[in-house]
Amino acid sequence: MRYEIYKKIIENYIDAYNSFDTDRMLLHMHDDIKFENVSNGEINLTTNGIAELRNQAEQARRLFRKRKQTITEIKFNEDRVEVKIDYYGILAVDFSDEMKAGDVIELKGSSIFKFKDNKVIELKDIS
Repeated sequence: MRYEIYKKIIENYIDAYNSFDTDRMLLHMHDDIKFENVSNGEINLTTNGIAELRNQAEQARRLFRKRKQTITEIKFNEDRVEVKIDYYGILAVDFSDEMKAGDVIELKGSSIFKFKDNKVIELKDIS
């Protein structure tokens, strides 16, 4: 039962992410949510609390013309859920000399959701 709830929360979050719907992304986030983004083994972004996460999500949505996370696997372990993700995005802005608006990004990664009181208290994106 608990895992069904967690799975629905995660699927809602990813659907909202894909739809650029920040309010729905944050619907099941704990007020004290900690978010980390890890790229190539290094933490390159951390937010603490729902206000910081909202601000980051609003900024990030402007970077992409289109984006889609697809769940490829889910592993449940108590209050922690690891989700394997295929990521596809089209840049809306130039990121660097090599990555320009209109370029496609395709990645494989994972997201780790930790729950408290049926809300996400920690979220870590790893690519």
